[in-house]
Amino acid sequence: MRNEFTAIIEQDEGWFIAYCPEVPGANGQGRTKDEAISSLGSAIEMILDQRREEAVRRQTSAAVTVVQKIVSNLFARR
Repeated sequence: MRNEFTAIIEQDEGWFIAYCPEVPGANGQGRTKDEAISSLGSAIEMILDQRREEAVRRQTSAAVTVVQKIVSNLFARR
């Protein structure tokens, strides 16, 4: 899997502002384009890590619930 994202960069009064339309909430800034892109990259990484952790927590919780129901049903039949 390739991790490529679009960086839209705008300049505003000496600052470069970068954002990524594929990752809502991801933005960065810097005095140079490189600083803005680096800042944006860090923001994207942080957001995706957080989303990944949330997804794992939800899956783990759902899986535990399913296992508990299956085990409960097995013992109820005996």
